[in-house]
Amino acid sequence: MIQPHQNTQHVSPLSLSNFIFRPPLTTMNNPPNPHNNNLTININLVHLPHLTNTLPNLQPHTTPLDHNHFYHPSNEFYLSESDVIIRRTLFDLSRPSPSSHLAYHRAGPRKNIFYQPENVRAAIVTCGGLCPGLNTVIRELVVGLWEQYGVREIFGIKAGYRGFYSMEPVRLDVKMVHNWHKRGGTVLETSRGGFDLDKIVNAIEDHGYNQVYIIGGDGTLRGAVKIFNEIKRRKLYVGVAAIPKTVDNDVGIIDRSFGFQTAVEKAQQAISAAHVEAESAPNGIGLVKLMGRSTGHIALYATLSSRDVDCCLIPENDFYLHGKGGLFEFLDDRLKQNGHAVVVVAEGAGQDMIPRTDEQKQERDESGNPVFLDVGVWLKSELKSWWSKDHEGELFTVKYIDPTYMIRAVTANATDNLYCTLLAHSAIHGVMAGYTGFVAGPINGNYAYIPMEEIAVTKNPVDTKDHKWAWVRSVTTQPDFQRN
Repeated sequence: MIQPHQNTQHVSPLSLSNFIFRPPLTTMNNPPNPHNNNLTININLVHLPHLTNTLPNLQPHTTPLDHNHFYHPSNEFYLSESDVIIRRTLFDLSRPSPSSHLAYHRAGPRKNIFYQPENVRAAIVTCGGLCPGLNTVIRELVVGLWEQYGVREIFGIKAGYRGFYSMEPVRLDVKMVHNWHKRGGTVLETSRGGFDLDKIVNAIEDHGYNQVYIIGGDGTLRGAVKIFNEIKRRKLYVGVAAIPKTVDNDVGIIDRSFGFQTAVEKAQQAISAAHVEAESAPNGIGLVKLMGRSTGHIALYATLSSRDVDCCLIPENDFYLHGKGGLFEFLDDRLKQNGHAVVVVAEGAGQDMIPRTDEQKQERDESGNPVFLDVGVWLKSELKSWWSKDHEGELFTVKYIDPTYMIRAVTANATDNLYCTLLAHSAIHGVMAGYTGFVAGPINGNYAYIPMEEIAVTKNPVDTKDHKWAWVRSVTTQPDFQRN
């Protein structure tokens, strides 16, 4: 949930705010609800920044979609201010209802826009690490601006944020980007760091960009918030939209981040290889390290999808190696039963157990994130030391697989490609409608506009009290690693 001080800043009541759900009639199999006969939901609409907040004299224009022969615009085609998406959709009718629920503006085309397409100069930038689907998002931003709104001035910023002020932009058109969705990585190139607020906003002003599309993860989003706020402070006629990119799926509020499903699919291939290696050797262990700095979503979903995993280790659930209930005791039993085992570990798991120097404790990457030590290499060494000490003379093999860069660099699968297309087009519709300082993303299966400032500070950890983690425990039968 958003912190209270954020509520007061961003939430405003929606005029049509009360919805009443009436439970089914009471029957013998459906006893009466002791708390509510009706569930009243009060909707608080989260305020979405608009260009007219700082430029009140801006006048709207009729969208060119009215004349686009690919569409049949009608009153139902365009969305209005009253089209909203409720953040919470699950309710327990046996409990008192919270006083209010947050809702966000629904993403999609509007009847009126605040740009004349012939005057638009759009900039697109990719920042941070690679992720499946980056080129698809770039392609669809270009195609959507070009084909739907008739924009002809579209530029790619090379090498992340530093490219705004240190490199010449690349002019983009639909022919150039035609096959980009079939390529991994980002054709625009990317980097971490290089964030200099004044230089970036000065470059945006100097080049005459009035739409900026930023694709990146949590560090990039924090930078995007600063860019938006500086643009607002200068009262520039510039719309800013972000598309959250993190293969780890650690962005909050939205259902998932693009590239995540592709990553899980590729992770399963690594798990399958580890399983083959493990079962092909006496006392064989296949060890797979998967991406997930502070969250274990890839490891969790790959474990549930694979069913070859014997133990899944994630940052949100502490574990220990030695003693009763520890990892080594569990693996000893599993090797006696099956002769092999597969362990999946997320890259952020067990970091507090790995010995590190004082210098390593302070180390940060260019995005300001703590530098993690390689938990896979460390765990492989610990496994070998344990076996040689407790099972002297017995055969033992650990096959370690780290598919990190293979997963990051692949092209997006069909599901992620479609998702990237919808994200890009949602962002375009929002910016053209005059919204700014927002992130486009799905909430409960529907696409919404979420204020950038809100999503930049909201995380998405694995809830180890949730049913998904219970499923992991049930399919692996691993211990809960709680010391007695």
